[in-house]
Amino acid sequence: MRSSKIALALMTSFFFALAGGPASHAEIAISANDGKMIMENGVAKVRKEPLPDTVSIIDLSGAPPRIVAEIPAPASVVGPPPSVAIAPDESFALVTGAMKVDPADPTKAIADDKLTVIDLKSSPPNILATLQAGAGAAGVSINRAATLALVANRNEGTVSVFTISGNTLTPAGKIALGDAKSGPSHAIFSRDGTTALVTRDGDSRISILSVDGDKVEYTKRDLFSALRPYQIDTAGNGDVAVVGNVGMGSGDADSISLIDMRSKPIRVATTISVGQTPEGLKMSPDGLFVAVNVVNGSTKPADSPFFNDFGLLKIYRIAGTDLIPVTEARIGHWCQGIVWSKDSRMLLVQCMVENEIATFAFNGKTLTKTAPIAMKVSPAGIRTAEP
Repeated sequence: MRSSKIALALMTSFFFALAGGPASHAEIAISANDGKMIMENGVAKVRKEPLPDTVSIIDLSGAPPRIVAEIPAPASVVGPPPSVAIAPDESFALVTGAMKVDPADPTKAIADDKLTVIDLKSSPPNILATLQAGAGAAGVSINRAATLALVANRNEGTVSVFTISGNTLTPAGKIALGDAKSGPSHAIFSRDGTTALVTRDGDSRISILSVDGDKVEYTKRDLFSALRPYQIDTAGNGDVAVVGNVGMGSGDADSISLIDMRSKPIRVATTISVGQTPEGLKMSPDGLFVAVNVVNGSTKPADSPFFNDFGLLKIYRIAGTDLIPVTEARIGHWCQGIVWSKDSRMLLVQCMVENEIATFAFNGKTLTKTAPIAMKVSPAGIRTAEP
């Protein structure tokens, strides 16, 4: 009974802080967890007995980070890891669900279109709305003014636009980028909010959108980084963005690219090899580093010549338009998203097979592994509020 009261008190204190009370300001990450899928000897499959998808709220303001709430909501490991977006003031979150179990054949997963709006001010958090984006709704982002959200729809070649008022989202149309196989995967806003970039892993390009108030249009200009650009990110002063190019999954070394956002026009400035499949990446809030989750063949069959029994977390320093290796550490299998703490000194990395979120301390030069966060359901997507 005493432990239950302590847990309740901690949760109440945390959400009181989140709601703007006199307690210290909260710092949270939100993990979207896929209960449907497992990896069996290199093949992603639907579980024989699927677990409910969930969303976990993680308090990063203390040590160690801890889960303070969990609610059921559609989520998916299919698509890049930023299937979560958090409002800048941490008042609400958006979570996409790209895939669901096929009602006609429970051994298969089919495209879904769910966008869940979660109220983070309530205690406990609750679902405000479940909206429809497009087929294969994947990467999602909110602009810094919290007036617009974009959702990349991987299975229909579109980006859904939503206007935001408070914590209410209203559909504002879709932008067609290519055919259903063009694979829009993740959309981000520039720091000034006047531009958005959308990765297209199906036809290997990054589309540039113009943003004017609530009017979002495809400029008909694309960037070309490398094979299958997937997750994209920007931080710091917004001078650069970084994109992971996941390649063809055939054992070749894949890459990340740096985009010069100051250049007129915007251009890809640098591409470097990082290893097999940079599934997730994230720039540090100060804009000085980028962390990359390299799957490293950890999802290959055990008899594959490209199999490795671990993934890699790699850190690169951003120096102008150069990317300079700093350090790396081993992580688990089929790992997904990465987030940094606000002070750029802690990282969290989701690992599906281990059902955990690995945590690391970073001092600017080295990574030190700390205690992981055990998860009930496999963590598939993660985000913090964009600084």
